[in-house]
Amino acid sequence: MTAAELLAASGRFQIAPGLTDRELTDLEAEFGFSFAPDHREFLAGGLPTGIGWPDWRGRDRSALRAALTAPVEGVLFDVAENDFWYEGWGAPFGNRVATARAGLLIAPRMIPLYAHRYLPAAIPGHPVLSIYQTDVLCYGADLSDWLNREFGLGEPANRHVRPTVPFWSALVS
Repeated sequence: MTAAELLAASGRFQIAPGLTDRELTDLEAEFGFSFAPDHREFLAGGLPTGIGWPDWRGRDRSALRAALTAPVEGVLFDVAENDFWYEGWGAPFGNRVATARAGLLIAPRMIPLYAHRYLPAAIPGHPVLSIYQTDVLCYGADLSDWLNREFGLGEPANRHVRPTVPFWSALVS
């Protein structure tokens, strides 16, 4: 059973018809990223709606933009307010926030899945990450494992997977 089917079968969430290829392609063009194949398949299989789920069909594009920028904005907040610094950006100097923002431009975009759970753009089969500022946790080996950990649906994965996405995996605790 796919992750989308598992979520739909639970009856716990409202599931709208899945996003069409055209809708997915239009979203990618509008927001400048590519969904990872498993994330794309999940959204095409049925679109979860309601509190916590990104409203990919909604008219309020500002909410989607906020969800898409939240991981970067959270890191920048910790740079500015909590003295966070990532060694991969080099030695801190000058305007730390501007330097961090430039460094984050090369980190893969994180695409909202649910609340502050994310999958990286374009990278297939990546673990689901929970991202809140610089607090990053692996929340599931894949979408099905995440559904088990987050909502108690299906079976847990019988494997441990280490996130590999550049920058974000360095923050996983």
